[in-house]
Amino acid sequence: MRRALCTFGLAMVLLAGTRAALRAQETTIDRIVARVDTDIILLSDVRALERYQQLVDGKSETDAQVLDRLIDQWIVRNEADTALFPHPTPDAIDRGVERVQKSFTTAEEYETKKKQVGLSDDDVRAMVASQLYLGDYLDSRFRPSVHVEAKDIQDFYEKAVIPRAQARGQEPPSLDAARDIIRDALIRKGIDEQTERWLTESRGRIVVEKMPAQEAP
Repeated sequence: MRRALCTFGLAMVLLAGTRAALRAQETTIDRIVARVDTDIILLSDVRALERYQQLVDGKSETDAQVLDRLIDQWIVRNEADTALFPHPTPDAIDRGVERVQKSFTTAEEYETKKKQVGLSDDDVRAMVASQLYLGDYLDSRFRPSVHVEAKDIQDFYEKAVIPRAQARGQEPPSLDAARDIIRDALIRKGIDEQTERWLTESRGRIVVEKMPAQEAP
């Protein structure tokens, strides 16, 4: 069974919107859909991210939702570039691509879906590279300020882990066995929350002009 890789959390900004990916495959005339400060977002950027969503989630968001994600990605990328944040290594990108492939039951299923949505291996690699770059930057920026107390882990275990196991008719794992997984989940939740607050503030500091939607030819 495929795992959903584009849930929110960091995926809100992690899904790569690289302009280079897929542009050559666009069958419609490209156009500007938004101006962000002195930069632009193109319709091909929206279509590229939608195709990647279709690959990893089986469906894509609306054009308006994807555009908002791309604006958030622009904010994160601009901050990361200004900070001279290091880009992921080829090995890290290889592992990221492998995780996408392993989210499918078989290699054949992955290849079939990739072709259906119109992605090449280079397209997927470019998307994964951008996803890693944005996600690593957010993790580096916010993880140090996230603190998880023992009581937080205990509460999550009692209110989430035990009830979930009982609902499935399963024996819940011990607290000790689940402790590290719970801590990681709470840290990720804290990073997500801080990311969203930061993005909300950042959106108010940039100039965004969205172009009117046009009818498809």
